[in-house]
Amino acid sequence: MDIWDFNLRHLRAAATIGHLGTISAAAQAIHISQPAITQGIAKLETQLAQPLFERRTDGMVATEAGRLFFPRIETALNQIASPRVTMTQIRAMIALASAGSYSGASAVTGLAQPSLHRAVGDLSVALKKSLVERRGKGVALTEQGRRTVRRFRLARSELEAGLSEMTALLGRETGRITIGAMPLSRARILPAAVAAFHRDHADVAINIVEGAFHELIEPLRDGDIDLMIGALRDPTPGPDITQQALFEDRPVVIGRKNHPASKGEPSLEMLSQYPWTIPASGTPLRDGWAKMFDERSIPLPEVPIECGSVITIRQILIKSDFLTLLSPDQVAVELEAGWLTQIAEIPKDFIRNIGMTKRTEWRPTATQAKFITILETISKSD
Repeated sequence: MDIWDFNLRHLRAAATIGHLGTISAAAQAIHISQPAITQGIAKLETQLAQPLFERRTDGMVATEAGRLFFPRIETALNQIASPRVTMTQIRAMIALASAGSYSGASAVTGLAQPSLHRAVGDLSVALKKSLVERRGKGVALTEQGRRTVRRFRLARSELEAGLSEMTALLGRETGRITIGAMPLSRARILPAAVAAFHRDHADVAINIVEGAFHELIEPLRDGDIDLMIGALRDPTPGPDITQQALFEDRPVVIGRKNHPASKGEPSLEMLSQYPWTIPASGTPLRDGWAKMFDERSIPLPEVPIECGSVITIRQILIKSDFLTLLSPDQVAVELEAGWLTQIAEIPKDFIRNIGMTKRTEWRPTATQAKFITILETISKSD
């Protein structure tokens, strides 16, 4: 099954019973009849193929499955923030936001366009908010719509994590880990961690999304990405984001084979005379690069080409006298092949912290926690 098969009323009833201990107390709290709750819990346990409660004469006590699942349900319901919202409406709203049109959302979900229109319209009425607006042949989210979709995506992420944990209790380790990979992580640490994890957890899907920090941070906040790996930001992007350092990296100056500056030990003044290709301002590498020259009162070199793609930078360097800053790991093959060469080391105070970026409130599943442990172990050993 998937989370769209759940009924939010049944989930709310289960979490409330877990908190209050009896069906009668839950019925009063959420204004649903006891027979309806009893029927809903039975259906939910059938869907999960395991009991959520131990039935006793004095009430109901959560099983191990319930103790795992109920906090996920409560977090999801807090994000949804309305008892009037349905799973169909959540699914329709997320699909519409991702596709940008009702036809696209229909193709993704398999739901008919009239059903999607009705679900989004009913949702807008239920929340008393304007969520979408027409733009030509498509639709765009209003500001309230964007905030609503973010909360729905986070709720979806919690329920998916809960379902994964339920499946693991049955001895079937499944689920998915979605990783945002910034440039440096792709060179060594991430491939090693993924390969090591996959050997023991072959049934867990791993989705790697490549991009720069500014391309990955919003999907992380939306819950579409579980964690990012790469250069950490200073300061931390916000109270909703947590960073954890894994290791330190010192980049070096890289240029083509037989670059004019490769003879001897060039000074920063000499290196400043060549054109550079470097990522845009606001990235740790660019800011550290600028600081390196500024602190020594050396005019900044020209940067005719701003670029964060290692593949593109490699080709630029091979065909010109451009210089760049990269970790040797990022161009290990090119250095070994002799296409590129290390021109110079840089001052020892230039250090990048490489690590994980996560949502502050993110609670990894046991499987996701195993991946993080492997990542931390590899970071310390390399």
